[in-house]
Amino acid sequence: MPKALLFDLDGTLADTDPLHLLAWQEALRPFGLAVDPAFYRERISGRLNPEIVEDLLGLKGEEAQRLIAAKEARFRELAQGLEPTPGLHELLKRAEEKGLTWGVVTNAPRENAHHVLKALGLSPPLLVLAEEVGRGKPDPLPYRVALGRLGVAPEEALAFEDSPSGVKSAAGAGIPTYALLTGHGAESLLEAGAKGVLRDFQEALDLL
Repeated sequence: MPKALLFDLDGTLADTDPLHLLAWQEALRPFGLAVDPAFYRERISGRLNPEIVEDLLGLKGEEAQRLIAAKEARFRELAQGLEPTPGLHELLKRAEEKGLTWGVVTNAPRENAHHVLKALGLSPPLLVLAEEVGRGKPDPLPYRVALGRLGVAPEEALAFEDSPSGVKSAAGAGIPTYALLTGHGAESLLEAGAKGVLRDFQEALDLL
């Protein structure tokens, strides 16, 4: 029995990827970049914003920050009435009944993270933001920070992710990791180190 559950935010707690895709399409269109779902999965999903805009546009500094701020503001406009991934509340209730703690580990900017959590009615005991710890996924550091703050060993936790980048981060920290099939195919998630893949959190109930 694990002692803690650790969740990614976007694409894991809720299927926000279609909204991020739309926001990125609008933000990058003036630069002549057409972002389709395959491009989003391969070049954007799971990465930190500064890395994305530098890679795609060669932008850094204030210019990059203005673009990122506009994109994320548009995402928050779109992210109304979010629904949790099916089975999430049941999984959290079962975890509470069994005395487990939980937390969220995300590359999302602080304002987005709080917006999504509020929209979902969630108040995690722990929130680890990559922008605050110095390195983002796929680096294992955000998950290592989460383990340290919760005081649990890697094998005493379970992680839930939805991107190869996130899976690499959690698995790289030594945490058994399950991947949701909300945005990426099973093959890429398993190759990244996922212990298994799930359609939603209903399929995770048997893990507790």
